[in-house]
Amino acid sequence: MATPRAWQRMLSGRRLDLLDPTPVDIEIEDIAHGLAFVARWNGQTIGDYAYSVAEHSLLVEELYARLQYHAPAKWRLAALLHDAPEYVIGDMISPVKAAVGPGYKAMDERLTAAIHIRFGLPAEIPASVKKKIKKADRISAWLEATQIAGFSAQEADKLFGKPDPKVIDGLRIHLRPPLAVRQDFTARHRDLLDKM
Repeated sequence: MATPRAWQRMLSGRRLDLLDPTPVDIEIEDIAHGLAFVARWNGQTIGDYAYSVAEHSLLVEELYARLQYHAPAKWRLAALLHDAPEYVIGDMISPVKAAVGPGYKAMDERLTAAIHIRFGLPAEIPASVKKKIKKADRISAWLEATQIAGFSAQEADKLFGKPDPKVIDGLRIHLRPPLAVRQDFTARHRDLLDKM
């Protein structure tokens, strides 16, 4: 019996083994392209375009910078790449992740480590940094829930915690075509790498 295929051909021509990913097979253009076409909230958002994981990642990086004003560029890059594995494994909402079990988490962790190494980050980022990125991620989820996913503020407060109004001041979600988001994601990645 043949072993099932566990690799994905990327548009860059790379062949990424999902069970044993290596940093050499990871390209930012593949990540940006994939994330720009992966919809958050299972596509259940208002607007003419899906709210993509790439757009979410840009927002999380901005929120992280607001929470950690003097954070080094490498941790801001880690915030930008916090959901990068979803370029090949997709974005599953939390209830689905819980149902799928530990296999999804293990695959996510292997991809994350390879992505981090590819871009000069440690395979495992410090727990204190990861915690602050998670806080930015939850604030992003609150903004998304209340602005484009149909949640009331009270419901979002219960699920994601009520954000500090100063942190979210002036942030509005604007849905954009995938090409624009992909270009901004790639440009932000390049800017952060240049600062490292």
